Amino acid sequence: MFWLIIAVLGFHSLLAKPFYIPSESMLPGLEVGDRLVVSKYAYGWSFVSPTIPNPAAIVENVVLRRPVESWSVQLPAWRGRVWGKMPERGDVVIVTPPGQTSDYIKRVIGLPGDTLEVRAGTVILNGKPVERGPIHYRDMPVDKNATCDPWQYPGARITRPDGKIVCRLPIVTETLPNGRRFDTVELGASPGDYYGPIKIPADHVFLMGDNRDRSADSRFALGGSEKGLGGPVPWENIGGRAEFITFSVDGSATINPLTWFGSLRSGRAGTSLRPEGE
Repeated sequence: MFWLIIAVLGFHSLLAKPFYIPSESMLPGLEVGDRLVVSKYAYGWSFVSPTIPNPAAIVENVVLRRPVESWSVQLPAWRGRVWGKMPERGDVVIVTPPGQTSDYIKRVIGLPGDTLEVRAGTVILNGKPVERGPIHYRDMPVDKNATCDPWQYPGARITRPDGKIVCRLPIVTETLPNGRRFDTVELGASPGDYYGPIKIPADHVFLMGDNRDRSADSRFALGGSEKGLGGPVPWENIGGRAEFITFSVDGSATINPLTWFGSLRSGRAGTSLRPEGE
């Protein structure tokens, strides 16, 4: 049993680990309830890479039902990465905000040396606006994990002629300078629509959520009420690259095993998280 635990922790620390999507900051590509695989080796290893369980936090969360920031212990921070490689623009990555232990999932938009700003919701990289396609709409299924909260998405929850309730979201496809493209949610004016300009320091990356108007990312202050990333993030804080969805659940499952299969969302298993245009 001891060696089995060591093997599992080694695999999680060096090769890959599962990740659960807890928020809607990466809609429309990632939904609450998605389970995915994160490769740990894609950018080399840093102090956030090892998976070291914290028994006290696990007991507090599972047994005592108290919220905890993380089930694991983080190593002391150090500069640099072992066999390090800088993420590519457009990668979806797991990041641990500086000074914290919880994980966020965001997309790499800016790289070291870039001048980045946001004006009226358009990202401008090195003086050139990122290409944005026309607004189109996507119907997202509504379930217990995706409720289409009227406060977050006013007017988006509709009943189609076939009687199905969906969340109709306005979508804009962005194309980065390297040709990679992905869909973002465009909900209108929001505090994150204006930012910068800033020059991204060496060994830092600028991260944004695809649900641009509902994402706490590099545009917002670290921690506090904004719960952002506090600007460009040191590459040491990148924990890995999101690769593909393993399965997704709609939140309807109970302790009864007979409900487990019925809670699986169809069509999401195996979905690649690599952007188009590679």
